Amino acid sequence: MKIVKYSLGQLQANCYFLINGQDCLIIDPGDEANFILEQLQRQKLHLVGVMATHGHFDHIGAVGEIQLSFNVLLYIFKEDQFLINRLEETAEYFLGYNPSFLKPKKIEYLDKKQSTINNFQLTIIHSPGHTPGSCCIYLEKEKVIFTGDTLFKDGIGRYDFSYSNKKDLKQSLEKIFKLPEETIVYPGHRDVTTIIKEKNYLSHDRSIDNL
Repeated sequence: MKIVKYSLGQLQANCYFLINGQDCLIIDPGDEANFILEQLQRQKLHLVGVMATHGHFDHIGAVGEIQLSFNVLLYIFKEDQFLINRLEETAEYFLGYNPSFLKPKKIEYLDKKQSTINNFQLTIIHSPGHTPGSCCIYLEKEKVIFTGDTLFKDGIGRYDFSYSNKKDLKQSLEKIFKLPEETIVYPGHRDVTTIIKEKNYLSHDRSIDNL
């Protein structure tokens, strides 16, 4: 399986194409629908679904427009539905203007650990803290995990929002760090890293201990 990363939008959120043959599963499509649609067409990919690590606009802003062209579902935890409802309001708060996003219309809530979308075998790890519905997407065979805004290279997700919970975030990080140390981490922002590098960094930085 091939993994392609694009950093999109003013907040440079990482969008990932998981490509198996001509099938494509997108994780966090960002907020640049035109770019996403162009890449799908240019690479002649068959979009089978869109997954969100959480509901912030910079990760799902493109979904509604993508669904106008592709009859696909958005997979997300129900706990972040309120962020979908607030999509434009939240975007305006961070960007200073209203970008007029289309809200996703076709949604399937994640509620189980194992998920299969076409030929993509995934393990879904609910990782609240940054948002109530944050999750990580683990591919055991490939030894990779997509952590959204839960874990970054040299950092962790914000927990100062009214709906964030630092205790939950600490527990989520501890859960992630039980994965094999060589697991490659594809975060929602910044560069790719590994579990062992972030365990060592946060142990030295004491970021988890301070939560």
